Amino acid sequence: MTWLRDVLVDLADDTPQVDLAERTIAQRDRRRRTTISLLAAAMVVVTALGATLAVRLTPHAPEPATSKDDLPASGVEPLSHAYKTFCEPAVGKAPKGCRDGGWRVVTRSGKAYYVREALPSLAPGRTGLRNSPLAISRDGSKIAYYSRKERTFQVRDLASGAKTTAPVEVPVKWLGSISWLMLSDDGRFVAFSKVPDFKDPALLIDMRDRVVRRLPNRWVPIGLSPDGATITLGEYSPSSQLRTISNLWPATSPGNSTSVILPRRYDFSPLAPDGKTVAAIENLSTGERPCRRGGLVLLDTLTGKKRKSTAISGLASDVSQVYLRTWLSADEVTVLTTSVRCRSASEVPDDEPAVIDAPYLTMNTYAVNVRSGKARWLAAYTAQSVFELALPGPPGAM
Repeated sequence: MTWLRDVLVDLADDTPQVDLAERTIAQRDRRRRTTISLLAAAMVVVTALGATLAVRLTPHAPEPATSKDDLPASGVEPLSHAYKTFCEPAVGKAPKGCRDGGWRVVTRSGKAYYVREALPSLAPGRTGLRNSPLAISRDGSKIAYYSRKERTFQVRDLASGAKTTAPVEVPVKWLGSISWLMLSDDGRFVAFSKVPDFKDPALLIDMRDRVVRRLPNRWVPIGLSPDGATITLGEYSPSSQLRTISNLWPATSPGNSTSVILPRRYDFSPLAPDGKTVAAIENLSTGERPCRRGGLVLLDTLTGKKRKSTAISGLASDVSQVYLRTWLSADEVTVLTTSVRCRSASEVPDDEPAVIDAPYLTMNTYAVNVRSGKARWLAAYTAQSVFELALPGPPGAM
């Protein structure tokens, strides 16, 4: 039971410092997932642990038959986004033709397809939980996902239908409770990280040359140089940090690593187009005053030095949570927002019943000018939480 002890240590280490806004969403997510896990029924004392245990015990599911709702073999236009579907929300309706735990991709013209090859996050019959990340290239033309058949990551070109499979098997148990997948613009590199780490490595995979580089776990991959030689990572718990590792290849080299611990709690954007800057929003949340945030700042990734600070204007008045996503240009970054009620710690009863499936939410994105702070609305998306929504480009470190 060494790995069980490691999980408890991970939970103990993370809980005191984690961002309350994220914890609120994650707790709701875990409660739902814990309820649908048979194993968690025997371990309700630690709901997050129940979800993690299910990752290790979920059986391998057979591949379903092809249907008209599946992603076509080729000829698919670039994507707008993707979202994960769970089919029994506590309130409201699930998407038509919903597949439990399945990834559904949506093209820019609004056509939606399920990625049949991608591992679902639920075993058939809702008998267990497993995580299954998906990433979209910045231009929306390629996706990366965990292939249920190949038992590792796969990159797919949507127009040609060409698939590239990673040269190393990645056990399902490595996928963790929350995982991140980043796909390079050209589809050559895939970076993977997750929590808890169970001492398993994070990975940077060169899909063309078929080599694999180990990375430190728990760090969110937020940027990669075009040649794959330098990666930028973000960490938000227990403290906000930025890390840059260069000279990554050959895979046996130690690389050159530079880390900076920031004096404040920040949620990061992906790496900016200049390759040396990130945007960040200061997290001011406390247990009794959740969902509080500061202004937008630009940070040097190597030094942590603040280059500019500005207030964001133009968001809807009911926005409660803000997450930074893809850069649209050197001056604009995507902001993903939700408008959920943020309850203080004292408002949440200890015996509050678990939610099997959270309701589907409407989330809005804005383009925010990092110089002026002015926001313009871009699009609305529907998903059950920010963890179930994938947008083109690298993830941000929330």
